[in-house]
Amino acid sequence: MRLLQGILGLLFVLGGLASAQAPSVPAVPTTKVIAIGSVVSTAAGGAANIMPQEVSDTVRLYLSGKIDQWYVRKDQRGVVFLMNVTSTEEAHSLLEKLPLGVAGIMKFDLIPVGPLSPLNYLLPKEK
Repeated sequence: MRLLQGILGLLFVLGGLASAQAPSVPAVPTTKVIAIGSVVSTAAGGAANIMPQEVSDTVRLYLSGKIDQWYVRKDQRGVVFLMNVTSTEEAHSLLEKLPLGVAGIMKFDLIPVGPLSPLNYLLPKEK
């Protein structure tokens, strides 16, 4: 367990170095987007009428593989989706078509993520 903690600690430090010295660590692709949704408007009764269609459309995104995981926010009203998309533009396009997005009730902060690039330090040097 201590070895694993040590490796994770090293990767954390190396991750900071990789940010400061980007050319030494190969770039990684965006493989997922974290979409953090917040309720920005509470139009009188608007959300209650929209929710059945919102849920149906969100389930369709899940069943099509675009939403990998979904969670409710505990700090405020909203959701967090882990999306199987390769750009924030694609995530934005999908989420803005959902009924709460169309109505301007929910907005998303989008964070592109990819494989942990400091893991490259654990691989042998390529010749």
